[in-house]
Amino acid sequence: MIRELQLRLLPEEAANEQALKWVAARETGNAVSQIRVVRVLKRSIDARQRVIFVNVKLRVFINEEPDEQEFPSVVYPDVSGGKAAVVVGAGPGGLFAALRLIELGVRPIVIERGKNVRERKRDIARISREHCVNSESNYSFGEGGAGAYSDGKLYTRSKKRGSVEKILQVFCQFGASTSILSDAHPHIGTDKLPRVIEQMREQILRSGGEVHFETRMDALLIRDGDEVVGVETHDGRQFYGPVILATGHSARDVYRYLYARQIPIEAKGIAVGVRLEHPQQLIDQIQYHRKEGRGDYLPVAEYSFVTQAAGRGVYSFCMCPGGFVVPAASGPQQVVVNGMSPSNRGSRWANSGMVVELHPEDFQSLMTPELRNLEEDDVMAAFGSPLALMVFQERLERLCWLNGGMRQTAPAQRMADFIQKKNSSTLPVSSYTPGLLASPLHFWMPDFITNRLREGFRYFGKVSKGFLTNEAVMIGVETRTSAPVRILRDRETCQHVTLKGLFPCGEGAGYAGGIVSAAMDGERCAESVMQWLQR
Repeated sequence: MIRELQLRLLPEEAANEQALKWVAARETGNAVSQIRVVRVLKRSIDARQRVIFVNVKLRVFINEEPDEQEFPSVVYPDVSGGKAAVVVGAGPGGLFAALRLIELGVRPIVIERGKNVRERKRDIARISREHCVNSESNYSFGEGGAGAYSDGKLYTRSKKRGSVEKILQVFCQFGASTSILSDAHPHIGTDKLPRVIEQMREQILRSGGEVHFETRMDALLIRDGDEVVGVETHDGRQFYGPVILATGHSARDVYRYLYARQIPIEAKGIAVGVRLEHPQQLIDQIQYHRKEGRGDYLPVAEYSFVTQAAGRGVYSFCMCPGGFVVPAASGPQQVVVNGMSPSNRGSRWANSGMVVELHPEDFQSLMTPELRNLEEDDVMAAFGSPLALMVFQERLERLCWLNGGMRQTAPAQRMADFIQKKNSSTLPVSSYTPGLLASPLHFWMPDFITNRLREGFRYFGKVSKGFLTNEAVMIGVETRTSAPVRILRDRETCQHVTLKGLFPCGEGAGYAGGIVSAAMDGERCAESVMQWLQR
């Protein structure tokens, strides 16, 4: 017999499979020995009241063993003799595009400017150890994309462009824990995700596809002025086929290439701010409303905040409980920070981006004299261009580098000091391994951002008592929340508005915001490529 149960349990009742078997026996009136398997279909924490509950949906197998897989597997055929399509970028958009192409019988040729996910790890370590950034292999560039070493969270609000369930099942097929199928906020972790990515690559190769690392696209091959038939790489090689362009939000050279060749793109809003780091124990105490924090049976606590300040959104972004703040620069003379968590979320810190929504028309207000004077070129030439907010990102990251001591040391300020416009004489111990340098963020960051952050922090401190504290440190700057440019494409076909055979894809094209939404967009672009090849 199979029963499905929707239950509201105390944390200790939902702690592990054996505890759930006891609960299932109680609810169904059976002996524990008769409960063969308990599968968790959905799980979420309800910490809104003093008594904390775990909401679970269970599938209980009574006196019988499951005869079906926990999730359906995708069959990937041999496509070595199929028509080819070029996938530029091996982040989630590109990888899932390649896997979907194989499902549809198309041979993917994946080119990735960075290194494979394991070799890339060495270059990432050098950023902290030697303050040296490899412009082609870093937190943004390389197999797995920006998400591979910056957390691996799989939560998304995007439901309209594909099947979230299928994306999670594919991750499980390649080695992710099946807990991501049931958790309200699924998470693989930076220690587990690289192996999953490797398994995906191995499947692409087994099916007859190609994967080329350290291969940067430098140009599109365009026939008759309006059809993309392939790409040319930095070493002069050419790869032919319709092109899925999934280069990620930090491939600024791609945006400049498209703009220089008058290929239609447009400026897109972004969000910019800081990484805010608290002691995890403090966040546990605040979110679970008790001095002991999470105790023995609850997971590390998360938070999500949002408000409006002077007509712009101020919100938390990419919250990493039990995590680390990491250096995410993709080139020299930049300081950019991001967050990550291992699968066990076991560090003693919690961090989140705290960012302010920016619109393209805000460019003039954002460009302070300090930012204008960083380069010799005319800043105002960017005003009104699709690259305006990208130019602002670059300038702010350079200014952060200067204020951080011209290394990967990050400028930082205690949270309450920032509110009071005071310099911080000392800084708390931080997870950011390159080191922090006390700096008045309130002074050198644009007022457009700092004034709104200050207002947002005051509000967050009111709704969550204890959150606004000098135990928390602000680390500058968080700029890579999303792409500052959208590459224009047709809503239905995913094909570029003027270039046939070009399919802008994922977060870098301005059509996704995170691992799962980029993966869904990759699948959608692959389906459009198949239709194009069948034309």
